[in-house]
Amino acid sequence: MPRDLTFYTNPLSRGRMVRWMLEEVGASYDVEMISYDGALKSPEYLAINPMGKVPAIRHGDVVVTETAAICAYLADAFPESGLAPAPDARAAYYRWLFFAAGPLEAATWNKIVGFEANPEQEAGLGYGNLDTVLNALEGVLKSNSYLAGDRFSAADLYVGAHLNLDLNLFKTVDRRPAFVEYTSRLTAREAFKRAGALDDALAAAQS
Repeated sequence: MPRDLTFYTNPLSRGRMVRWMLEEVGASYDVEMISYDGALKSPEYLAINPMGKVPAIRHGDVVVTETAAICAYLADAFPESGLAPAPDARAAYYRWLFFAAGPLEAATWNKIVGFEANPEQEAGLGYGNLDTVLNALEGVLKSNSYLAGDRFSAADLYVGAHLNLDLNLFKTVDRRPAFVEYTSRLTAREAFKRAGALDDALAAAQS
């Protein structure tokens, strides 16, 4: 397993989710701050992520982009963290990771940008509509403390990070009791607090 790990981020981005994951797994890592003044589209950074987006990581010779993929990769790369279920018990784990990366993010961001589909269009959308997405997530959280077993996993981190932003920053999600209780429990974790403090300090240093 390579030792050198570089985290490419901006504190005003989904990089906050990956920072939380890095703190949960206890990895030692270097930070490359990618500013929004052109660095994202620089040749140097496009060699890391041709999409010109953050976050990304380089772990040895391996580059990983896409936030959900980074979280899943780190859970596997640092198995001692216990953030991924055993391989034969990952059905729910994969389901909810991809649910958040697909239906949840698409539905909430379409609301943010003002896109509303008519019923015919909803039939062709992977998420249908926002209420359908939220009802599915609420259903599992009403009867389970965690999404992929009886303990916190990378799926909880990724889904919880999205829900926390949707509830408290973007206001795109109803404050349903199951969502509020779930995110409150996750954001009380020490790794979440450490990650937030590190990103807040990075943001302050850039302002």
